[in-house]
Amino acid sequence: MPSITTDMLFLLAPFGAVIALLFALFQAKKVLKYSEGNELMKKIADSVRKGANAYLKRQYAGVTIFFVAMFLILGAMAAFGLLTPFVPFAFITGGFFSGLSGFIGMKIATAANSRTAQASSEGLNKGLRVAFSSGAVMGFVVVGLGLLDLSIWFFLLKYIFYVGMPENDQIQAISSAMLTFGMGASSMALFARVGGGIFTKAADVGADLVGKVEAGIPEDDPRNPAVIADNVGDNVGDVAGMGADLYESYVGSIVATIALAVSAGYGFKGAAVPMVMAAIGTIASVIGTFFVKTKENTEQKSLLAALRKGTYVSSGLIVLAAFPIVYFLLGKENIGIYWAVISGLLAGVLIGFFTEYYTADNYSPTKKLSETSLTGPATIIIGGLSLGMLSTAIPVIIVGVSVMVSFFCSGGGLDFAKGLYGVGISAVGMLSTLGITLATDAYGPVADNAGGIAEMAGLPDEVRKRTDALDSLGNTTAATGKGFAIGSAALTALALIVAYIDEIKIIVDKLGMELKDFLNLELTNPSTLIGLFIGAMLPFLFSSMTMNAVGRAAQSIVVEVRRQFKEIKGLMEGKAEPDYAKCVDLCTRGAQKEMIMPALTAIAAPIVVGIFLGVSGVVGMLAGATATGFVLAIMMANAGGSWDNAKKYIEAGNHGGKGSEPHKAAVVGDTVGDPFKDTSGPSINILIKLLSMVSIVFAGLIIAIWKVLV
Repeated sequence: MPSITTDMLFLLAPFGAVIALLFALFQAKKVLKYSEGNELMKKIADSVRKGANAYLKRQYAGVTIFFVAMFLILGAMAAFGLLTPFVPFAFITGGFFSGLSGFIGMKIATAANSRTAQASSEGLNKGLRVAFSSGAVMGFVVVGLGLLDLSIWFFLLKYIFYVGMPENDQIQAISSAMLTFGMGASSMALFARVGGGIFTKAADVGADLVGKVEAGIPEDDPRNPAVIADNVGDNVGDVAGMGADLYESYVGSIVATIALAVSAGYGFKGAAVPMVMAAIGTIASVIGTFFVKTKENTEQKSLLAALRKGTYVSSGLIVLAAFPIVYFLLGKENIGIYWAVISGLLAGVLIGFFTEYYTADNYSPTKKLSETSLTGPATIIIGGLSLGMLSTAIPVIIVGVSVMVSFFCSGGGLDFAKGLYGVGISAVGMLSTLGITLATDAYGPVADNAGGIAEMAGLPDEVRKRTDALDSLGNTTAATGKGFAIGSAALTALALIVAYIDEIKIIVDKLGMELKDFLNLELTNPSTLIGLFIGAMLPFLFSSMTMNAVGRAAQSIVVEVRRQFKEIKGLMEGKAEPDYAKCVDLCTRGAQKEMIMPALTAIAAPIVVGIFLGVSGVVGMLAGATATGFVLAIMMANAGGSWDNAKKYIEAGNHGGKGSEPHKAAVVGDTVGDPFKDTSGPSINILIKLLSMVSIVFAGLIIAIWKVLV
């Protein structure tokens, strides 16, 4: 039995959850104390808030139908003994908490946008503090609810439902049930990310193409009918979607590592390490937030340094805390696992830095990309694609080195299972400071909205200059956050593939059958090879579906904006008000309709492949999807981020500035990059984890089908 001390350490997880949620509440109250500005600013913010609420209400209504259907399917599988009876309920709680984290983050973001604009009129540092505090609410709600969900299920299963079982059997049963709420979280994240991404980019593309390129009016001009929908989209896509996305990354990495603790022979002490690490990471992130501040300097370098200071302090605290955690729980003979934690943490920091290098407009890649606009939109599109492809090399090498270091430092050379546990714990290390990392990401849409409100409310140029500086920084931190999410997804997906193979072993052992009758992972095995090809294809198919979805939804916005410009008399002269609600409604209906097929494809693929190719084909599919999905997601996110900041660089007065031909070319590049970086790219990392989660949950069904054939 685990010692009392180990049991007490498990209590750090719910303690960390409470700390995170209380800090999020503190930050929310701090944000709400700031002034919303004048009556016009309040009116604009209220329109954005109502649009975001209406969208999420419709989205959650549709997603509820899916979750009820899946609950019934999982319940039927449990009734036939293919799953434990807790699985359907774990699935529901995972989806609920994932959606709730995104909802709370969006609520504070829509409350902070006008307050950030007003604070920016008083000073840059004040504007940064308001926007960052609202982002911190998102970050710490995700961490707090994730740890809360983990803790509730862990303690219920360990001390009530599975009490008295042998240690290894108990932790196997616990991890199998808990992996299912990862599937619920991943499902919700995919709907939120894809739906929100389609909404935000349909509005953004429509507003840019007709407003900036055709009509020649500024970005966020109140005469543009799509401008409110564009601001709504920033919240439902980049806040609610990102929150749900990183929630499932966070809990997925912890649960996968708990599952790997069994085969590594670490038992409950091995399960305690990721949970304690997550709790300590929460406290480190809280401390890091107090180091984020800047002087009245709108240079990108100064603003980036302000945010970096907070993340680096948090990371440094984890470096100090991880050693005693590993030493105390696993002993000095397993201290190599400490270096696995450090390798994951360092990999996350490096991926963030190189993502920033390739996307920020104060580095040469984006500056050189902006120069290609001098010869038109074709050359800037070619340049952006080339830059995105080039940017994949370093993150792939970083993740590869991190996996090797984690594996061998954890004893993988002598014990393969221990090495894989090390890989899992490196993913936990990468996500341990998620509270502050996500805060720097979720801050971006708030700054973007603040700039829009400043423009629509006619605030002085100095205010817009400050919000533009915060917005440009937000583009970079958003790209960094996406790179971080994608990198963690690769490590988590690898751990989940191993967890899937372990689940197959457990099921086959219970049936009293031979594993070799079901699993053959040699590349010469046709099932494995075909699964590998299918998996490699899936991210491209998925991206095609989501890109086309944005295109179709954007077309309806383009048509509507053109119609209003033509039919509403006095609109272009500023004497009439556009019909903002119509564009919001078009985006909402388009996103709800278009998100269904990509999501169903991701959920159905592992089941269909399993039925026709068996578990060997499923493992091949997971490996192929992880490899190509990781690279494709980085390429799309970085290309899109660089196109966006190349446009911002020109708007700052370079290469002719706003309204010039290079600027129009850059807007076209940015329009192409929008669905790259905010819809397809970030959705791929959810795809590769959801494939693994679905595979694990339906493993029993696939084995039952193939048992008849063996």
